[in-house]
Amino acid sequence: MKFLTKEWYETCQKTGLHFGKRVHKGAAALDEALFQRLYKRKEKEHVKFEREMYDTDPRFMLEREGQVMIRADKAFSGEEIMAEDQIVYHMPPEERERIEIMIAEYDARPAFDKQKCRQEYKERMEWTFQYHAGNLPSEILEQIADIRVFSLGYCTREVMQQLKKKSVENTTEMERVLQEYREVMAKQDIPVDLRRRVQFHDCTVTEVLTGDDLVIRFDTDGGFTNMNKLTLVAPEIIKQEGEMVGTNWLYEELYRIDNGYELHVLCDGENMPEWIIRCADILVEEE
Repeated sequence: MKFLTKEWYETCQKTGLHFGKRVHKGAAALDEALFQRLYKRKEKEHVKFEREMYDTDPRFMLEREGQVMIRADKAFSGEEIMAEDQIVYHMPPEERERIEIMIAEYDARPAFDKQKCRQEYKERMEWTFQYHAGNLPSEILEQIADIRVFSLGYCTREVMQQLKKKSVENTTEMERVLQEYREVMAKQDIPVDLRRRVQFHDCTVTEVLTGDDLVIRFDTDGGFTNMNKLTLVAPEIIKQEGEMVGTNWLYEELYRIDNGYELHVLCDGENMPEWIIRCADILVEEE
């Protein structure tokens, strides 16, 4: 990757360092009693939310049947709504079947396990403690008295100001690189349709087959495309880091070269594997 690199991706993750944080004067010193009090408060909020989600009856989704919908342009135009501007929603049989399965599972579910929920929250917070300890800028980390209290969402006013400043700096850098990337991409002699089709952000790579062609298949459930097969004709692998199968495709950079294309791929997996492949042609399909 020339622009959308691992380093750029990490910068993107640090553009909202202050999000969800509140100033708390007690965060200036290590105070076990304070941590325990804040932890119990947050844990209680988490359990309450999870219980509400667990007890949400999916029958509410059946209420969409027969609902009258109005075209958006008419709804906001101020004009009189005519019969032809209205659409009555009729649920497809497969959608109703899916909801009925959810209802059956809901009715048969065991009682909410509060202890399990609390344990999951504990494990999540322990991971969060470690994440912040390893990813915050060192000049900010050394000013935090208790990384546990910080991870719960509390910090001093001074730390909050520095978090906001660093977030602005990271946002500026992220946008600078993104603008350079867009300018370079605009100069590539690549068909518009091909550029639009080679978009697999957040799709999961399920299979990679090598041979005369390199074929990559995707699970597109988490992505923004229905295209689930990418074929690189007459491939030459320039760079290959780790395995692509099982990772989520994050970003791609597509360049025009003399005898075809050069595709750069960054995946979200262990150590964020990166691939660079040259090929004579690219085919994108929905199987």
